[in-house]
Amino acid sequence: MAFEKNILCVGAGYVGGPTMAMIASKCPQYKVMVTDIDHQKIRAWNSYNLPIFEPGLEELVKKTRGKNLFFSVEIERAIREAQIIFVSVNTPTKTFGHGSGRAADLQYREKTARQILACSNDSKIVVEKSTLPVRTAFAMERILNENSNCGHFEVVSNPEFLAEGTAIRDLEFPDRVLIGSRETREGIQARKEIAEIYLNWVPKEKILESNVWSSELSKLTANAFLAQRISSINSISALCEKTEADVDEVAWAVGMDSRIGCKFLKASVGFGGSCFNKDILNLVYICESYGLEKVAKYWESVVEINEWQKNRFVQTMLVNMFNTIAGKRIALLDLLSRQIRETRANLLQSMLRRDFSPNRRKW
Repeated sequence: MAFEKNILCVGAGYVGGPTMAMIASKCPQYKVMVTDIDHQKIRAWNSYNLPIFEPGLEELVKKTRGKNLFFSVEIERAIREAQIIFVSVNTPTKTFGHGSGRAADLQYREKTARQILACSNDSKIVVEKSTLPVRTAFAMERILNENSNCGHFEVVSNPEFLAEGTAIRDLEFPDRVLIGSRETREGIQARKEIAEIYLNWVPKEKILESNVWSSELSKLTANAFLAQRISSINSISALCEKTEADVDEVAWAVGMDSRIGCKFLKASVGFGGSCFNKDILNLVYICESYGLEKVAKYWESVVEINEWQKNRFVQTMLVNMFNTIAGKRIALLDLLSRQIRETRANLLQSMLRRDFSPNRRKW
């Protein structure tokens, strides 16, 4: 079967796999290839035991795999054959060097860009899919176009807005699809080409076009705003406990205001997972880099409130257990959510740090 276009995604993780499965399902005219350096992960995608679970994902993959959706470790060949390349590799927080603990580690992004350059023999559209610091596209453009003898590369930003547990629904019925590019003739043409993919199932009014820098910053800002709401209601929960107010009733009353809305106003132990904390600290680092110290401190306070809330929860538990957990069993309800599991692990580590001393036995 002859396909209209070859689409490649470098990175078969939580974003790349489901996104490409949805594109393959909605766009049978395109050949969609997903590659990764992790051979075990690719074997899992080609099996009946997928490496990630999302409601509806297995059905999508079974419907398209082997027809127009393929998973492979042959990255170099896939790059040569593709006209559009989505880059969805990991961007963890740096653990050492300048910006350690806050800045994004972009080494995998750079390696991917250099691999695309080395394996390409014609012009391509390169799509940033993962969460990235603003102006990352500029660095990728420099790598690709300053050393290219095989054509021109347009770098487009297309951030994901997926939530764990609803990723397939978020892909099929998105609030919006954001596509950013350079405001040049070639850049606008490239983002129109990416928009054509989504127009196969997403209403035109939900596809937003912007400049590439706005698109990159929008993802960080969206996560920061959501985390801010969680920290805000958690800070009010502490006041409710002191004044005998009910935080659920306060949140319900506040959420009924159409200017505010009810989402992300559920008081809890705090936000967990890998995204919110990482993205806010990345935003803090970017603000500091541009000398915006007050802005950086404002967003840093969202993370500080979150840590304070978790510590406050632990302290409340300890007080109600006579200031020791030695010899006691503690159960935390687990809804099998990755974010909840990580929050639970952080809480237990915090409790151990608080309750361990040379005079107390291990429990």
